[in-house]
Amino acid sequence: MRVVAEKLNFYYDRKSKNKVRALADVDLVIPEGSFFGIIGHTGSGKSTFIQHIDALIPVQEGKLVVGNYDISKGKKADKKMLKELRSKTGIVFQYPEYQLFAETIYQDVAFGFKNFNKDATDEEVKNAVYGALALVGLDASVAARSPFELSGGQKRRVAIAGVIVSKPEILILDEPVAGLDPLGKKELMTLLHAIHERYVKTIVIVSHDMDEVAENCTDVAVFSEGRVVMTGTPQEVFSRAEELEKLRLDVPVTAKLTAALKGCGVNVATNYTMDDFVSKVAEIYKSGR
Repeated sequence: MRVVAEKLNFYYDRKSKNKVRALADVDLVIPEGSFFGIIGHTGSGKSTFIQHIDALIPVQEGKLVVGNYDISKGKKADKKMLKELRSKTGIVFQYPEYQLFAETIYQDVAFGFKNFNKDATDEEVKNAVYGALALVGLDASVAARSPFELSGGQKRRVAIAGVIVSKPEILILDEPVAGLDPLGKKELMTLLHAIHERYVKTIVIVSHDMDEVAENCTDVAVFSEGRVVMTGTPQEVFSRAEELEKLRLDVPVTAKLTAALKGCGVNVATNYTMDDFVSKVAEIYKSGR
C-alpha cells in the first residue's frame, strides 16, 4: 500500500480563536516498499501526519488515500473500513515500552491480534503470538513472563510484536531508537530491516537522528511548520545541509565530514552512509587525489 496526501490540512482546536495549524497543504507520496524517513524539528507536524495514516486523526481538509482506502475529507469511513485500515497500518509510538499493560507478554501481544480477529481460535491466537515474538527475536519461553521483567530493548521488541501480530502492510514508528544506547539502536534497526524484508512491505520512521535516517532510509521527507519542504533520497536531502540548518535541523556526521573535506578542496561523492563515506575517502586516499 502506498500513501498519497494532497493538500492535507489539520488544525488543533479548530473552532477556537487560538487554533493551531499543525498541517499546511501537505503533499506527499510514500511509495509501497520503501523504508521512509520523516524528519523535522519539534512541532513541525510529523506526528500529526503519521496519525492521519492510521485514521487516529480524521482528515479535516484535503485528500488522503492509503492503499485502496480513501479517507479524505467528505469520504464515508464506516467502522468496518477503519478497522480494516488499522489492521494494515500499525503504529508504534515513541517509548512504546511504557504502553505495555497486560500481566504477561503473551496477553499483551495477543491483544492486538484479537482486536482485529474476533473469531480467532485459541490455536490461531497462539500461532500468531509466537510467530510475532519470533519475528522480533524473542523466544517463546518469555511469553509467560511479565513485560516489566524485561530490559528496555526487549520491552520495545514486545511492543513491536504487539503491532506486527496483525500482519500490517505499513509499519510506522515514532522515534524508534529514542533512549537506546548505540548497540541497542543498531540491533533495533537491524530488526526493522529484517521485518521489512520478510514481513512488512513499507516502514515509516519519524526520527530526530539524522545518522539513523541516512543509514537506513530509502526516501526522506522534511517537515517544517506543518509543511513538507523537501523530499528525496537521503543523498539528495542531506546534500542540502545549509537549507536543513536554516530549518533548525542537524545533518549526519558523514555530511559534516563531507562539507569539511570540501572546504579543504577534497570532494567526496557519497550517499552519506558510513560504509560508503569511508569507502569513498579510502579511494581518494589511495589515488593520491
